[in-house]
Amino acid sequence: MTNPTAHRSYNVLFLCTGNSARSILAEAILGRVGAGKFNAYSAGSQPKGQVHPEALALLKRMNFKTDGFRSKSWDEFAQPGAPDLDFVFTVCDNAAGEVCPIWPGQPMTAHWGVPDPASVEGSAVDVARAFAETYGRLSNRIEVFVNLPFASLDRLSLQKRLDTIAKTPDGPAREK
Repeated sequence: MTNPTAHRSYNVLFLCTGNSARSILAEAILGRVGAGKFNAYSAGSQPKGQVHPEALALLKRMNFKTDGFRSKSWDEFAQPGAPDLDFVFTVCDNAAGEVCPIWPGQPMTAHWGVPDPASVEGSAVDVARAFAETYGRLSNRIEVFVNLPFASLDRLSLQKRLDTIAKTPDGPAREK
């Protein structure tokens, strides 16, 4: 992260293997709750090539515009001309264990793994419930993240806070 006290938008990349569900949901959530302070992106190490239909359906039900979401490779963010990243968060265990590209901007990283709703088998209600639970977990974590006192935290303190955000399945209690 360049200068944490600078008044500019932070670039945040959410990573998952397929970039079809969890990372897409996280990108959407941060794009909404962090508008003006954060630029949200998502990518995958082995992108599926399309966004999971239930992820799009959930976002539409929650009044998100979904036409800009696409499943893409993390290679796009390691190329010349890619945005300098301030933060990179893995949201699945597989992506967390993979060797990542070298990211422009020397971003801070953390693992915020959540279960994969795309792997849920069962009725349409079961699948929709899994996506809603994943959305809720990611939303809780992102809400805490966007409300961190960035200007008053040094890099080490900020890293500790980023790591703490993932300590519970539903995200931590609100910061005091």
